[in-house]
This record gives sequence, structure tokens and C-alpha cells, in this order.
Amino acid sequence: MLRVEIHDASNTTWLKIEGRFVEAFAEDTRTMLSHCNLPFQLVVDLSELTFVDSVGEEVLLWLTRIGARFVGNTCYSLDVCQRLRLPPFKKRGSRAPQDSEPESDVPPSACRDLAGDLNAQIGSESDGR
Repeated sequence: MLRVEIHDASNTTWLKIEGRFVEAFAEDTRTMLSHCNLPFQLVVDLSELTFVDSVGEEVLLWLTRIGARFVGNTCYSLDVCQRLRLPPFKKRGSRAPQDSEPESDVPPSACRDLAGDLNAQIGSESDGR
């Protein structure tokens, strides 16, 4: 199941993606956005993303090409952003994090453990187990 919310705020449109961003749902999102008059800045919130397949990844990369920036605060969303090299949203006036500062409250080891568990689960589901 997928839920996509759009919120307009001054010159920024926020797109919040919740659930499984897969196949037809991802394509429908691309079609919907390609017919919209998007403002200067598009921010995509992936914090509630639970799964993305190859079609969803392609749509996220398309969003990058049209200028979107991304927000995520869970292990999975951060992994997707890092793996696809999605550009992060930085609030105007905010300073870049120092090398010693974490970008998230979630420890990196927890993200690696969760990502490994998810990959194992996805692998076993695709094998029919």
C-alpha cells in the first residue's frame, strides 16, 4: 500500500511518501507529478517509506533529475538515500554537519543491522521461502 501526500508551503512543495513505493504506484506518482506545475523547490520526505523496488528507485532518481531534495530519518530511508545518492534537503541558513556530527539520531550500526535483516528477508521472499 502507498500513500502520497503533497503539501505546499510558500515556494516549496513537500511530497511525503508512505509505504511501499513499487511498480504501478511509483509510475502513477511520476505521472501525477509530471502534470503538476511544481514550484522552485521540491522536497521528498521518505521517513515513512517501507520498501522501494527498482521502478520506485527509477522514479526517485527521476525526482532528483527534476531538482528534488530528500529527507529521511529512519534506517531504511537513510539507506535508500545513501545508496541512490539522493541529494539531501538542507534548510536555508543551516550549517553543514561536521564530520564528527551524525546526520541522524539513529546509530549507523543499527542501520547496517536493519539493512542486512531487510535484505535477507527480501531475498527469502523472492526465493519463495
